[in-house]
Amino acid sequence: MKTRQQIFDFIEKQKTAFVASIDADGFPNIKAMFAPGKIDGDSFYFSTNTSSLRAQQYMENPKASIYFYNRGRFKYEGLMLTGTMEVLQDADSKKELWHEKDIIYYRQGVTDPDYCVLKFTAEKGRYYCALRTESFLMEELR
Repeated sequence: MKTRQQIFDFIEKQKTAFVASIDADGFPNIKAMFAPGKIDGDSFYFSTNTSSLRAQQYMENPKASIYFYNRGRFKYEGLMLTGTMEVLQDADSKKELWHEKDIIYYRQGVTDPDYCVLKFTAEKGRYYCALRTESFLMEELR
């Protein structure tokens, strides 16, 4: 079984995260995003547009998953975490995740009403590497 440290070391090396939401018809929708801007305990924070389809879906149904992978020359590693996603629109959350380069996406800056923070809280996961898989609960890793 991978340790919590090994799992989080793997996550922190990735530049892309795939996030999944559930649409109104109950089907999963997947999107590539930049890696989390912040990781705190079992929570992962992403920035996105409040008006985005994904944010709207999470407001309707908070069930979510995120996936990270590394495709090496001889080895493929993948990690799926499942849990819930909150759409945060409060000033403190937005300020904490804000980066100056975000002005490209949010012309009004950190107070732009179309800027929000997605907070994913992991409950369980599944890790794959070298033709082996491991399932775990986040609480088992503490």
